[in-house]
Amino acid sequence: MIKKVTTASAVRLKLALSLLVALNWSCTKDNDDPMPLPNGAGVLVINQGNFMDNNGTITYLPPDGSTPTYDIFNQINKRSLTGSLQDYTESDGKGLILVDNTTAGQDKVEIIDANTFQSLATLKSPEIENPRSAIRVSANKVYISCWDVSGNASTGTFFKDPGYIAVVDLTTNTVTRKIPAIKGVETLLLVGNEVFAGSAGDATQLTVIDAINDQLKTGIEIGPNPNPVAVDANGKLWVYSSGEMVRINAQTKAIENRLKIGTDPARSASRFRISADKQYFYFVNSYYDAADNYKEKGEVYRFAITDTSVPTTTPFIKRLFSGMAVEPNSGVIYGGITPSFKQAGYVYRYQATGTLIDSVKAEIAPTVFYFK
Repeated sequence: MIKKVTTASAVRLKLALSLLVALNWSCTKDNDDPMPLPNGAGVLVINQGNFMDNNGTITYLPPDGSTPTYDIFNQINKRSLTGSLQDYTESDGKGLILVDNTTAGQDKVEIIDANTFQSLATLKSPEIENPRSAIRVSANKVYISCWDVSGNASTGTFFKDPGYIAVVDLTTNTVTRKIPAIKGVETLLLVGNEVFAGSAGDATQLTVIDAINDQLKTGIEIGPNPNPVAVDANGKLWVYSSGEMVRINAQTKAIENRLKIGTDPARSASRFRISADKQYFYFVNSYYDAADNYKEKGEVYRFAITDTSVPTTTPFIKRLFSGMAVEPNSGVIYGGITPSFKQAGYVYRYQATGTLIDSVKAEIAPTVFYFK
């Protein structure tokens, strides 16, 4: 999913940065005032953590990509997020952190002040169960896709049918409604006044929601596990479904084209991102190497929105990313590297041409990037 972008005061950023340097993040403060966070620019790295350890964190990177600030939620609120982090978004001065915990009934969404990262409220179970994706849809209103309570994978009933989309009112910091959705509801994408919702639960329809009235509309039959990716420079909606990129007319909902991704059935495409000019898609094409203890391996590839096929013979970037994003102004590509789920990961930055800029240490499993 392409992350949302917000803007704020560059002056406040400089002040906050100077304060952070002076304080030295590892030191204990002399008072209980919340530590100011840079909010004028920069990147929040959402580190998923190791799911069984419930140790997801958030790293802040300044615009130049250097001098990261680690585990900023814990620094400011004096407690950990206690879960695997799934997504992050901001709306009207507030941030929402989606937390998935291994213990039943412990899933939650932390609502924070986006400028200071100080906790304001917590949405808990049963309002929030297995949160997956979040998106701002209008003033003070955010949608959060939730699988609901998961079941037993061995019996084929892991995903509750239906899942739901929680409607969050940020004026009251409450869930005001649950919109029924396809099982395994996953990625959310806002296009005009409609939200398209994907699935990880083997559903074949793309859910369509009227974001003004919070009402379900007629879905689009696409194929197994359809998930919206982005709208291109021509206003076309692209959806990934089981080895294919599907181009859709966002107004008529008609399918215009299907592009098969590569020819190797052992490989799986994921983490699709669109370029800053909306002319290209980047994606990870990976596989599990049986000869190397089933370690995941792969590379990044690219194709144009005008291409008629998507070959996977020549990598664009010869690295496997656990997360990827494109800065919407500069076009710089951010890639998360996860050596293992028991050690710190890294963030690599590349020019739009694929040339490496630099790299910096993050935390465990850098997966989602949010550009402030």
